[in-house]
Amino acid sequence: MHINPERSSRPDYALLERQVESVLEGERSLMTNAAQFSALVYDTLADLNWAGFYFTVPARKGEGLDLLVGPFQGKPACARIPFGRGVCGTTAVERKTIVVPDVHAFPGHIACDSASNSEIVLPLIKDGEVLGVFDIDSPLLNRFSDEDREGLERMLAAFMDGTDFS
Repeated sequence: MHINPERSSRPDYALLERQVESVLEGERSLMTNAAQFSALVYDTLADLNWAGFYFTVPARKGEGLDLLVGPFQGKPACARIPFGRGVCGTTAVERKTIVVPDVHAFPGHIACDSASNSEIVLPLIKDGEVLGVFDIDSPLLNRFSDEDREGLERMLAAFMDGTDFS
């Protein structure tokens, strides 16, 4: 059962990893689990203005792949982002977590919300395939630390283990 701790800029990631497992227990639906995961992150980490998923889909124009917005918490977002564009698209291409202390200094940053100043984006990789990304924005500069990156990667691994993507 999810127990809502106060929002924290230094959360107990071991506890949050267990909470992910608890919240997803008995349900493997991608959309349900993605909605639950987004809500858990948004509700427990302090100083966020967006947290959510983008899933890999065929590009609407030409060849290649896009990221299409999925379940999230926060203001309306960019609906579609091409692989390679912005922090989310770069994360999908590079297949690694990207922490951006100041999004305004990131080449090609896509400003879906002008209030965002820092960002962390984690790739969703299963069986060698990039299935999408999990994106978190903050109105604060330098909001995300190595501790956040490591903790969020463990939480996302629990999400991936508990979710069917077919």
